[in-house]
Order: sequence, then structure tokens, then C-alpha cells
Amino acid sequence: MRIMGRPRGLIAVLAGALLLTGCGAGPSQVGAAVIVGDRSTSIDQVQNLIDKAVREQPVAQQLASQHKADLLGREVVRQLVVHELITKAAKQEGLTVDETEVAKALQRDPLAGPAAPEAQDPSSAVGDVVSRVRDHREALTDNYLLQQLAVKYLPKMAITADFALPVVDREMTADAARARAVAVAKEVAADPAAARAVFTREKQANGTKSGSDKFVALQYAGTPLSALFGAPVGSVIAVQTSPSSVTGWAVLVVRQRETDKPQSVDQSVQPTPALLSAFGRSLLAPYLGQLDLRVNPRYGVWDVVSMDLAPNEAATKGVVLLPHGAATVQQ
Repeated sequence: MRIMGRPRGLIAVLAGALLLTGCGAGPSQVGAAVIVGDRSTSIDQVQNLIDKAVREQPVAQQLASQHKADLLGREVVRQLVVHELITKAAKQEGLTVDETEVAKALQRDPLAGPAAPEAQDPSSAVGDVVSRVRDHREALTDNYLLQQLAVKYLPKMAITADFALPVVDREMTADAARARAVAVAKEVAADPAAARAVFTREKQANGTKSGSDKFVALQYAGTPLSALFGAPVGSVIAVQTSPSSVTGWAVLVVRQRETDKPQSVDQSVQPTPALLSAFGRSLLAPYLGQLDLRVNPRYGVWDVVSMDLAPNEAATKGVVLLPHGAATVQQ
């Protein structure tokens, strides 16, 4: 999928669209739902937002009746984590909020009233439901800053990476395919200099496509490969590039990052506000290490590839590994 646009158009999209897309010292983990840096949110606070959603939002009532309230809890925690990350990123990146735009957005308040599910699937509206039961100014401001972060980097960002796709056999089960991709990523992370040799071996064994390429943000934002743009240079990524195919796994090694000059691409398509928000979230990955994220297992595990919560490790969209046996970036 190719997502393109002109920088001037990106600014216009941002200005007009405050829209939602749909251990040691520090806080104690006892009774905490999530800890981000020195900020702790209790299980009770998360439950209060879930209860508020069920009282006020018909979609949440549907989810509760289907025994899917865990989706609400996971989304509450996800949004709280993103809030802390974008607040940190905004300070370091010099991003500011246009209070006039926020005031205008609050006047027409896109978060007022009930959320509507897409295609009659209540789970598709979980993000919208949780945004509506949070403080509206905070939710809108978070989204505004995510879009600003995307606008700053989207036109100028590109990653050069070695890659192998796919790295699994077509006859494998979904679990076996994931395990195989992660195993290849770990092998490469243990010895990044041997990455091309490993990828050549995979090509001979499985008909894998391999090589080195430049991945331009304007082309790959909004795809599973968005994880590349938040990963550090030298890191190794295993990612499921095709959610509809159990064998659609790639392994990539980030070799170089460009952020200082406009990238030349076909500019016929404008990024939507939803795409800007999603890409901005991908760019928050580097701040995870700065803020020491700890999630209560009852809400799942943090998936650094999708910058979201997954029910468990096996449900994550992949892994990001640091080289030479360093600790995984995965939370």
C-alpha cells in the first residue's frame, strides 16, 4: 500500500482536523493497571472509565453483554500510555498545541454523544468509546500532538533496511510461522553482520525475497511496516506484513535513518487525519525506554510493533530486538 502526500497538504490536513481515529524507586505496582515513568494509573481508575463507558455508551453496553469488556480495559490503558508518550515527545520535539484550534474543536466537540460501530461490529469502535469517556480536551490534544509529530517527519523520513520476505514455509501453522520469524530475527540480532548471509540462506531454503531497500515513510505509513520508523538504527524487526496470511512475515534490519530532506515519491494521495495519528503513534516507540513502561498482565502486553496492547505475547504483531543480544525493545 502506498500512502503519499505533499508537506503543504499535510499541514493543511493537520490545521483543519482535530479528529480522532477512531522495581526500585518509583510508583508501586501493587494495584496499578499501568505505570509510565513516575505516573501510575490504578486498576480502580481504569475500571471507573469502563463503568462510565458502559453507563453512557451503547456500544460499550453491547461489548459488556458479549463479555468483551476486556477490550475496553485494554483500550483505556493504551490511550493512557499514548498520552504519557506523546506528552514526553512533544516536549522533546518542541511541539505545541494551538489552543484556538482546541477551543474550536471543543465547541463542535466530535467526542460528544454516543460512538457508532463500523459495519455493525462493536469492537471496531472501542477507541472512539474510550476517547468519549476521557477528558475531551486531553483526548483531542493528544490527537493534535500525534498529528503534529507525523507532519514533522512524514515528508522527510526514510529507512534503509536489509530484509527477507517471507521467512516461513507456506505449510506452517500461524503459531509456527510466528515462532520461525522470531527465531530468524533473534539469530540476526545476535550477529547483525551476518544478516545478509542468514537472509541468503532463507532465500535458498524458502524462496525468500531478500535484499536492501529504502522504505519511505510517505509510502509505508499506515502499513505494518510503520514499525520501521520508530525503531532504532541497528535493531532487528520481525513483523507480520500481511495479517490475512499466516506466512506473511518479514525480518528486517534497520541500517540507516533519514529525517532531514523531503523524500521523492508519487504525491497523488493525501494522508488522512487518521493516518497522521497512526503514524505519529509509531514515532513514539523511542520514548518507551525513557519512561519505563510497566503494564499489569491483566490488560495484556505492550506490542511495540503496533504501539498497542495485545492480549498476550503470542498475539503481538511482531518483535523489535536490539543487536548483539541486548534486551528486547518489546515490553
